[in-house]
Amino acid sequence: MLRLAGNLTTKGASAFRICRGLEAAGASLSVTSSREHMVYSLDCLRDDFEGVIEYLINVTTAPDFRPWELSDLSQRIQIDKAVADQSPQIGVIEKLHEAAYKNALSNSLYCPDHMEGKISVDALHQFFANNYTSSRMALVGLGVSHAALRKAGEQFSGLSGAGAPGAKAVYRGGELRVQSGGGLVHALMACEGAVTGSAEANAFSVLQRLLGAGPHVKRGSNVTSRLSQGIAKATAQPFDATAFSATYSDSGLFGVYVISQADSAREVINAAVAQLTAVAEGKLTEEDLTRAKNQLKVDYLMSLESSEGLLEELGVQVISSGSYSSPESVTQTIDSLTASDVLKAAKKFVESKKTMSSCGHLANTPFVDEL
Repeated sequence: MLRLAGNLTTKGASAFRICRGLEAAGASLSVTSSREHMVYSLDCLRDDFEGVIEYLINVTTAPDFRPWELSDLSQRIQIDKAVADQSPQIGVIEKLHEAAYKNALSNSLYCPDHMEGKISVDALHQFFANNYTSSRMALVGLGVSHAALRKAGEQFSGLSGAGAPGAKAVYRGGELRVQSGGGLVHALMACEGAVTGSAEANAFSVLQRLLGAGPHVKRGSNVTSRLSQGIAKATAQPFDATAFSATYSDSGLFGVYVISQADSAREVINAAVAQLTAVAEGKLTEEDLTRAKNQLKVDYLMSLESSEGLLEELGVQVISSGSYSSPESVTQTIDSLTASDVLKAAKKFVESKKTMSSCGHLANTPFVDEL
């Protein structure tokens, strides 16, 4: 709701003024969200910064939440939810979080049907007061002078306070299955991974590249990955398999995501798990480890080549740890990982309690306790 309300009337500017003011300057204001962060991004010419920064300040410090404007969001919320429902990939990831946690991270990124139209103005104001505080926010800029950014930051002084404490995620494990038509099965199996920024999280990231994190050729297949090669030996049926990793401030998830024909789902899923088990048993060469490290470093560095990626990385690091680690420091940390660190991460998947989500025609899809 807050993400879609990012361009509505505030106490300092109407929705019309925000729209026309940004258009006149050739600027843009966007809002993205994850399970832990809301990112408000303003793009403009450097000479126009002082004139348009007021719109970003208004949206993030003084929303008005007028009832008639919020009611107009219903259609956008429905479209947002419908787009997500059409994607099996989004569906299994959402269901995985719902099954894996008792609270907090179990909540979906999308408004549930039973809450549509029932989020009151008072509830939004209370949520805003509890979470949009100076101690829980970070202001970062690219291509703007420190003096100009500091001057803008002084206008956030009214949002003082620590805010309400965030709920701590409690991992429980479990399984959710969604039966549907079609001839495909989407399945995602995971264990509790590592928290953001930890050495263990880096080990899981290397393990993800070791197994296969997606094709490295545009519009290409993932046939060179360890997962794909291992599964191909076990079944001749078409499939797609990648390693999955998600990290948060107090938990994380790591596992494998497979797409297969319904009739061969059991064989493909068991073969994918077998590849992780093989790594846990020590089947890891120094060449494989070096290649995985290089892939992780390249993925990280290339994510910082765009302004959006670098801006978000700056903000998330500052919010999470109160400091910023340079790319050189991050790559050195990756290089310092040893084979034993990666083997330990693989063993954690094999030995710990697992979570599984799946959708499609599941007659031949194993349950999580059968893996």
